[in-house]
Amino acid sequence: MRAAILTSSDSGYKGQREDLSGPAIKEILEKYGYEVVYTVLLPDDREMLSQEMARIADEHMAELLLTTGGTGFSPRDCMPEATTDITERAVPGIPEAIRAYSMTITPRAMLSRAAAGIRKSTLIINLPGSPKAVRESLEYIMPALEHGLEILTGEASDCAGTMPARY
Repeated sequence: MRAAILTSSDSGYKGQREDLSGPAIKEILEKYGYEVVYTVLLPDDREMLSQEMARIADEHMAELLLTTGGTGFSPRDCMPEATTDITERAVPGIPEAIRAYSMTITPRAMLSRAAAGIRKSTLIINLPGSPKAVRESLEYIMPALEHGLEILTGEASDCAGTMPARY
């Protein structure tokens, strides 16, 4: 599977802060066998973020698009809104699972506004902005993502698997 990474950071975009979360995502994706085909760092600008996410999906650049940053309470944080602006189907279970798991680590996890959705055949997931939270969140969801992406891309069609007949 191909993956793209989009980092949202005003200070990173201006060269005032090094992006550590994007490289952390790349490292984890590659460990799980994903091919990272594209990375980009943009400012916290809703229209720019939406346009870039839509382009990645519409041009079929990647089956998985992971974003980092812009999910908090800052007035400039707009990643969830940019994501929902362009997704065709919401996938609320992924950010809900991340928040639930992260709550076992820190009560601040409840402050995440992250979203996830599907556009065309691309799954888009918002991750936190800190490298530590990115690692925790992504490692937690990676085992389940493979099946979801196989269903999304048509590589698998049986969600039931080998369930007993009574189900």
